[in-house]
Amino acid sequence: MSVDLIALNPIFNTRSSKFDSARKMEITNVMEYEALAKEKLPKMIYDYYASGAEDQWTLKENRNAFSRILFRPRILIDVSKIDLTTTVLGFKISMPIMIAPTAMQKMAHPDGEYATARAAAAAGTIMTLSSWGTSSVEEVASTGPGVRFFQLYVYKDRNIVTQLVKRAEKAGFKAIVLTVDTPRLGRRESDIKNRFILPQNLSLRNFDGLNLGKLDKTDDSGLASYVAGQVDRSLSWKDVKWLQSITPLPILVKGVLTAEDARIAVQSGVAGIIVSNHGARQLDYVPATIVALEEVVEATQRRVPVFLDGGVRRGTDVFKALALGASGVFIGRPVVFSLAVDGEAGIRKTLQMLHDELELTMALSGCRSLAEITRNHIAAPWDPPRVGSKL
Repeated sequence: MSVDLIALNPIFNTRSSKFDSARKMEITNVMEYEALAKEKLPKMIYDYYASGAEDQWTLKENRNAFSRILFRPRILIDVSKIDLTTTVLGFKISMPIMIAPTAMQKMAHPDGEYATARAAAAAGTIMTLSSWGTSSVEEVASTGPGVRFFQLYVYKDRNIVTQLVKRAEKAGFKAIVLTVDTPRLGRRESDIKNRFILPQNLSLRNFDGLNLGKLDKTDDSGLASYVAGQVDRSLSWKDVKWLQSITPLPILVKGVLTAEDARIAVQSGVAGIIVSNHGARQLDYVPATIVALEEVVEATQRRVPVFLDGGVRRGTDVFKALALGASGVFIGRPVVFSLAVDGEAGIRKTLQMLHDELELTMALSGCRSLAEITRNHIAAPWDPPRVGSKL
């Protein structure tokens, strides 16, 4: 499959030879993939994956906020055996690290979402397929078994939404991830400067044959123009109820950042919440997701699982999110950058490195299972001063 796609896609014909096996072997953390991906990918495509909205303050803060949370490790605990397994919506997975929905993955590598699906299944974790994938729900399902969620944008034509949901059900997807922070696309200035369009040999496969227009060249971002024409700006909480009426699949809402919305989500009967700022690609100067996480968790009173999406690059980040109440994390950019550099093998290595880093962090913090990770294992900048016991 991949050989034919390479022949069809001029993006990949002249750039792959630089990336020999020696450089790939030297990679020791997931952040190193981004630098290699920047060398390999055309500027328009790299910028699409890497950039954020406007001043990109939140993009930087998604990472920087993790660095301000410190560990309070416990010692002299037998950590000879450590268990990273967990359960998400009833599905047992190998670790609390899952793959977030990321659009148009065949821009990064000719195998695109096929490679991501296979890597996630091999790692024993969950992949979320974007509505705007360059592979369809049926194509992803054809890669073999695996637990997969389907991310949904609600289009103005609700018949299209119903068709998509039913196709995801039929293809064996296990949950719907409803993105709720995109009534309009954020101002992504790199995409505007680059006049972003989807390469001509690719398409949004879930919508082939539906006459919804294309990501064509405009005087702006082609994606922004597409979203303005197709995505329903009137989406509201009543539509969560509507979605529940057309599918038995559990629904997670992705894009919650406040206690107020978390409480409404619980009242609306969602199966889970994903704390996300859309990779800092929507409204700039919203808080980092790791900063917003605890507020959302407390507002739910733990009636539904809360997950974190945004800024995760280390196993230490995963531990901090779990200590603040997350039931797991989703990763996006690390997947597409490792995909760009080394295809399926790159994603497998990314997932393995994060797994191993989390396991090491747990061992050095005195935690033998995810259940043993507590709020007392970290100190956050917003915590009140701790007073030590008097002698």
